[in-house]
Amino acid sequence: MGNIVEIKHLTKNFTDKEKNVKALDDINLEIKEGSFVSIIGGSGCGKSTMLRIIGGLETEYDGEVLVGGENVTAPSRDKGFIFQDHRLLPWLTVKENIRFSLPDSQKKNDELIKEYLSLVGLSNFENAYPKQLSGGMSQRVAIARALANKPKILLLDEPFGALDAITKVNLQEELLKIWKKENITMIIVTHDIDEAVYLGQKVVVMTPRPGRIKDIHTVNLGTVRVRTGELFTAARDEIYKEFFKESELPFSYSI
Repeated sequence: MGNIVEIKHLTKNFTDKEKNVKALDDINLEIKEGSFVSIIGGSGCGKSTMLRIIGGLETEYDGEVLVGGENVTAPSRDKGFIFQDHRLLPWLTVKENIRFSLPDSQKKNDELIKEYLSLVGLSNFENAYPKQLSGGMSQRVAIARALANKPKILLLDEPFGALDAITKVNLQEELLKIWKKENITMIIVTHDIDEAVYLGQKVVVMTPRPGRIKDIHTVNLGTVRVRTGELFTAARDEIYKEFFKESELPFSYSI
């Protein structure tokens, strides 16, 4: 498959208290269609800004960003976006939250809504309101809402950052299943190294501000992804070393 995302010499500057702040500096990146890519870096490295630019939510930048061969100039339905906050409308049911996001031609397509609620395991909650859902369930609805628009690419900005550890692990598993079933390109921004390695076929490591691409790691966990074993440990340790010198790696204690 060809490249669905092409980023060429991307530079992004902000003005903060009359000072010019460079968030991204000369980013060059290609992402293949159907792949799952993790972008990781410390707070303030520009990883979320880069995702917003790919999604058309940030439009003032230098360089060139192409999705599907076309310059990104605005948000569109072919670029789904999942935030850390699910952003569901509290006065609408789960079903109506999804319907609200659909184009006019699909507004009455109840079967489409049911299909994607089934995909995220929420078929029995179509008439529930957001306040009746857990954090993990709300994020499942947000994923269903984005996928119902049949996007070419799904962009995820630390979508599980506010969830407890067990819910996060379960949703990571669900996300991989959806990725394989839908054959969609996914790009996730995270500060969690384990999450980046477990989900991504490739892990893009960002430097501190100004954000540059420090390295790109190819992750091979075999045909069945597991969080234990030599392959996962080796991939995780390799990326840990990008952030810490050997002398700064966490100590091991016996108690």
